[in-house]
Amino acid sequence: MADFDTNPTSLYSIKGIVILDQDGNRVLAKYYDRTTFGTVKEQKAFEKSLFSKTSRNTSADILLLDGVTCLYRSNVDLYFYVLGSTRENELFLDATLTCLYDAVSVVLRKNVEKKALIDSMDTIMLIIDEICDEGIIMETDAQAVVQRTALKSDEVSFSDQSVSQIGFSFMKSANEQFKWSLLK
Repeated sequence: MADFDTNPTSLYSIKGIVILDQDGNRVLAKYYDRTTFGTVKEQKAFEKSLFSKTSRNTSADILLLDGVTCLYRSNVDLYFYVLGSTRENELFLDATLTCLYDAVSVVLRKNVEKKALIDSMDTIMLIIDEICDEGIIMETDAQAVVQRTALKSDEVSFSDQSVSQIGFSFMKSANEQFKWSLLK
């Protein structure tokens, strides 16, 4: 069981990572503190309260709500939140939030909007998993996270590749097949 609030030397720093849309509806949420956010009903109530406080206030990017330190960042139609305990260092939480936003921005090619995020939901979930593991911050470098979650070149669809990339891929494949045929 994660120890978020009582042990000052605990590595468990993140209580949750939440992305809400412009209406306050959940797009993606991962909660790591089961005592504070035990049920979906509690999570939704917290998200509603969180959104009502942050959607009106554009001057601040940090908030203390119900004993949870909330750092947030908004974009066109999305709100990104990183939640931590009251004893947690806000700089760590801010580094995590910045990493999340920057990694998402790179993956979505600077088109950080709800539709693009939903279209790339699998990669966004991988980004969150690379940044935080059960509440422990694993990485705060957005480029490292993007590299770990990047698709392999073989997995990228033809529509996302240029003609030269496709040609290079075919040449590489043909070259390997030719080598194997010579070795037989």
